[in-house]
Amino acid sequence: MKFSTFLFPDSRDPAEDGLVIDETMREAVLADRLGADIVWLAEHHFDGISVYADPMVLAGALAASMQHAGLGFAVIQTALHHPVRLAEQMALLDHLTHGRLIVGLGRGSSFNIYDYQGFGIDHHEAQARLDEAEAIMVKAWSGDQFEHNGQFWQVEVPMLRPLPYTRPHPAVIRGSSTDASLVELAREGKPFMMNVQSLETTSHRIDLYRQTMLGTGFGEERVAANLEASWVWRNFYVADNDEKAASIGIPAFETMTRTRAEMRDRYAAMGQRIVPADALPGARKARGEGLLHGAPARVAEDVAAIDRLGIGGIIGTFRLGPMPHEVAAESLTLFLEKIAPQFRD
Repeated sequence: MKFSTFLFPDSRDPAEDGLVIDETMREAVLADRLGADIVWLAEHHFDGISVYADPMVLAGALAASMQHAGLGFAVIQTALHHPVRLAEQMALLDHLTHGRLIVGLGRGSSFNIYDYQGFGIDHHEAQARLDEAEAIMVKAWSGDQFEHNGQFWQVEVPMLRPLPYTRPHPAVIRGSSTDASLVELAREGKPFMMNVQSLETTSHRIDLYRQTMLGTGFGEERVAANLEASWVWRNFYVADNDEKAASIGIPAFETMTRTRAEMRDRYAAMGQRIVPADALPGARKARGEGLLHGAPARVAEDVAAIDRLGIGGIIGTFRLGPMPHEVAAESLTLFLEKIAPQFRD
């Protein structure tokens, strides 16, 4: 099984943004030194819940700072980017990481309407923009001259330079937050990244994914390979004992989920929202489902339950909301030193 850290740093005070960004760099270097397989980057804008906002710029800095871990995006809000520029950026990052890159694409935020408004994008177009952008990127990575006349972009590209380090192109994976999106990925034979869910929901969705792939005509080996290439996201707090983990991890997690909704709720009060409030994912609000916490032995049991589902990797968030960097670093260190080695083979 593969293990990672998801750099999702929350800054409530704009005056502290620079400090939190510096600490985020330190978390990435620590994870790399401790043997993390991937360091994941998010993309959110205008609210400080992922304070660095632009994951491409941060990825360039991390590519020069890390020696072993790969870089992944979970996810690039693809609707907000020009696909040819994005193809260039990913090709360069693929070289800087010597092929240790996972291009995670998503439609964009499913809940924060201001992410789209700030870039002048209609959120109703997000899925169509994602599909068209991915097709353009794959064409660009081929190295051939091409033209594209689509719904959103009309381009004439002589040849992308540089071409990706990985041929034909870096690993591409899409995020999935609903049953419907997972079924669509299964029909297309593509791996997935699943957002935070309970173990019960995760198990249900993996079974749905498996049955859909088999029903579409894919064999058992292909299904197993796709699951091996897929990832699930979990929040963690690991401490020396269960009581300490609960007393520190749970309040930090609850504050994180509350503050992440503040800006969205403000816009919703003005009648500007993407989905109804009751459609928000419950696993991000529920104490027991959204956070795996405890001493290493207890958290290892939770990881073992995920491992039994056949999933290849866990995207782990260790800095929870207002949690100080030093506290998150202790949790990350315990996880990568005490828990991850049990599942490496």
